[in-house]
Amino acid sequence: MSPNQTPAPWLKHIRQDVQSMHAYAIQDSTGMVKLDAMENPFTLSPELQKQLGERLGALALNRYPGNRINVLRSELAKYVQMPEGFDIMLGNGSDELITLLSVACDVPGASILAPLPGFVMYAMSAQLQGVTFLGVPLTANFELDEAAMLSAIATHKPAVVYLAYPNNPTGTLWSADAIERIVLAQGQQGGLIVMDEAYQPFASQTYMDRIAQHGHVLLMRTLSKFGLAGVRLGYMVGPKALIAEIDKVRPPYNISVLNCECALFALEHAEVFAQQAAQIREEREKLSHSLALLPGVQVFPSQANMLLVRMPDATKCFEGMKLKGILVKNVSKMHPLLTNCLRLTVGTPAENAHMLAALKESL
Repeated sequence: MSPNQTPAPWLKHIRQDVQSMHAYAIQDSTGMVKLDAMENPFTLSPELQKQLGERLGALALNRYPGNRINVLRSELAKYVQMPEGFDIMLGNGSDELITLLSVACDVPGASILAPLPGFVMYAMSAQLQGVTFLGVPLTANFELDEAAMLSAIATHKPAVVYLAYPNNPTGTLWSADAIERIVLAQGQQGGLIVMDEAYQPFASQTYMDRIAQHGHVLLMRTLSKFGLAGVRLGYMVGPKALIAEIDKVRPPYNISVLNCECALFALEHAEVFAQQAAQIREEREKLSHSLALLPGVQVFPSQANMLLVRMPDATKCFEGMKLKGILVKNVSKMHPLLTNCLRLTVGTPAENAHMLAALKESL
């Protein structure tokens, strides 16, 4: 706005906190090797692409989504081996589910708590709903600060505690015992726990085998890391009565027939995506070993499809890699614990080789 311009009159209707926010930034990846968003780098085979195309082309796009949504819910429940007495709800990505939780839990004085650094949408959805967000820093090596978490739960009695398992952007799979003590403490004060398992295909553990022991735990996953980031489909599993309450704030028809059919097709070919996940896990270990050999580079253990690395000058390295056509995520300004850190998505063998070469030259 130039000095001679007056503020637009409609601005008075936009919340002040919204005006001071920045929109979620998506980097331009045109012509780049895209390793900034934890996407599955593998595509479907030509034969499966043809089958999916024919199936999508036959859909009744002139109709609102119907019972196929419930078919998808049923197939997902089987896929995750959902316990008896539990239910499943769908979201337009897990982002929408996080938003719906903030809406449903927005009672006077409510707060939402999560470790930091963590997924930015926990804080953003709380802020947009006018719910207090409480961030508890991780330890220097990105483990849960259990004492601080338990103290914050006792003091603030949050409505929701998010635990990402593994965590983004660190890739950490936190101590199962520490998580269980936090789950119990949150349950004792009457709050909810959300286990966010977005990166479950790449992790050695899941909370699904323990969820039936608790009536206050929701488990959230997404098909984005499964291999369908473009489809935008997240899902949340929890006790029937709890899911029923949160589902009341879900917009009708929030899952399109295209999203739904793509997801059903993927589940029918789950073995293809399982093979891709296995290859990504193998590549992660190779890449981690190679990065650890670079002078001045610290690579942190990861159970996700990304690696967090610290170097002497992350911004210089990020810009150098970008000039060489490699796009990664500079997270060094996201939180003090992430100083001089880059987050590298694990790509194909060829992409990883290009990334490693560009990183070496940019250090």
